[in-house]
Amino acid sequence: MIRQLNNSEIDKKKWDDCVRESFNGMIYAYSWYLDIVAEDWQALIEDDYERIFPLIAGYKWKIHYLYQPVFTQQLGIISRKILTEEVVISFLNAIPGKFKFAEINLNTLNKIESGNFKILRWQNFELDLINSYENLYRSYSTNLKRNLKKATTAGLTISKNAKPDEIIDLFRLNRGKKIKFLKEDHYLKLKRLSYLGIYKGLISVYGVYSNHNHLVAGGIFARSNNKMIFLFSGLSEEGKEMHAVAFLLDSFIKEHAQHPLTFDFEGSNDPNLARFYQSFGSSLCMYPHIQFNRLPFPIRLGVSLIKWIKKFAC
Repeated sequence: MIRQLNNSEIDKKKWDDCVRESFNGMIYAYSWYLDIVAEDWQALIEDDYERIFPLIAGYKWKIHYLYQPVFTQQLGIISRKILTEEVVISFLNAIPGKFKFAEINLNTLNKIESGNFKILRWQNFELDLINSYENLYRSYSTNLKRNLKKATTAGLTISKNAKPDEIIDLFRLNRGKKIKFLKEDHYLKLKRLSYLGIYKGLISVYGVYSNHNHLVAGGIFARSNNKMIFLFSGLSEEGKEMHAVAFLLDSFIKEHAQHPLTFDFEGSNDPNLARFYQSFGSSLCMYPHIQFNRLPFPIRLGVSLIKWIKKFAC
């Protein structure tokens, strides 16, 4: 039986046990992570936490809705047992009727082809690290190998002692200036995630430095359930010229090669980023993005118009 629970009713120990023991668990779904990105998250839970589904709820203009919180590429149904399309649909159909609007991401192993909602397929890229670094390197694209040689010639070095604040500030001073949807509160959440993750031994922060000891790139990596996730990165213009992110990811792959881990690049639908991640020999993995709109027609039209205006205003 699937039941809906508010945050205060959720047994966080049983919840985290389910995430840890499931075949599709991920760091985004642990209670401590959800507590940071969406404080009052709710859930659908089957039986005694055999399957769970976090619901990230919002309320605006007297409308209850579901959304995908920042720094959680995928959520959806997490399961200890076999997960069929019928099970996925049953969870989606169990979403309480008070939620009139939703745009949420399920996870790669939530297979679904039909239902009373719009389904989009979004891209992710993953690399199996069980192979030796030499074998992994052979699958790199010719252009990536050329850029890595340039990065080595430029004298780049890497450190695992960088601070999350440094990587976040580097991002904000560069690409972050063009990312309008990320607000101060989002960056504060990322800092909290990073420092708590470091304390728990689940997050590592790497910095890439020029031969003048300038931080030119960096990454925040999260680990859980035999998966390493490229959670966040920063890059300066100087680092871009020296292919510092390619150097960062290659160094990370080299360090973790021949381990029973999957490296998750966390994206992307952006064609340029997708091409870059594929250059490491990664495999394309699709995950479902689910939308539904149960609002009355006049309101539905108004919400669509507001979204359209915001899209072109950014």
